[in-house]
Amino acid sequence: MNNEQKGILDKNSYLNLKRITDLFFSILLLILVSPIMFLACVAIKVESNGPAIFKQQRPGKDAKVFRVFKFRTMRVETEKDGKALSDMERMTRIGSLLRKTSIDELPQLINILRGEMSFIGPRPLLVKYLEYYSEEQMRRHEVTPGISGWAQVNGRNTISWEEKFKFDNWYVDNISLSLDLKILWLTIYNVLKRKDINNSQGDTMPYFTRDTNKN
Repeated sequence: MNNEQKGILDKNSYLNLKRITDLFFSILLLILVSPIMFLACVAIKVESNGPAIFKQQRPGKDAKVFRVFKFRTMRVETEKDGKALSDMERMTRIGSLLRKTSIDELPQLINILRGEMSFIGPRPLLVKYLEYYSEEQMRRHEVTPGISGWAQVNGRNTISWEEKFKFDNWYVDNISLSLDLKILWLTIYNVLKRKDINNSQGDTMPYFTRDTNKN
């Protein structure tokens, strides 16, 4: 057996272990944070009209589409007095708090339980982006998407789309237990410092378009 074959087997073994770990900790965390999730649901419903849970289709592993779950952080109204509202104008006070603390991501534990997501992996982006990806950019779908990833702990919305895809593909090529533990630690650090992860102080990431991909 050569080193390349051994490396492939090691990676596959880790991916199997990762799924078992995701399953165990998603169940455990759902039990532990259920009171927080209940209070978040109540607070969202009290502050504004609309569902507490936001659902949106996203492409996962092998670009298979699934519904991702998050706590709703914006008002359902998209315009006021005939004027379109920006994402930041639609943000609720509770929504801003949920984003700063990353509590808005907790419903994705259900996605992890169902095998649609992992704790660590490239973030699942919008379905409409699929038609704009190059063959190289599509490689981000070779692994299960995650709540946090290598791109998120290396700048998140402060980096360009090109840099984000490079970070995602680097993760695909180098996925390992040590790398996932490093990303997990950096994610926790950034959340505690309110840095990068779910930073609601600035505008959201600009949409990825065909024109963006030409730049």
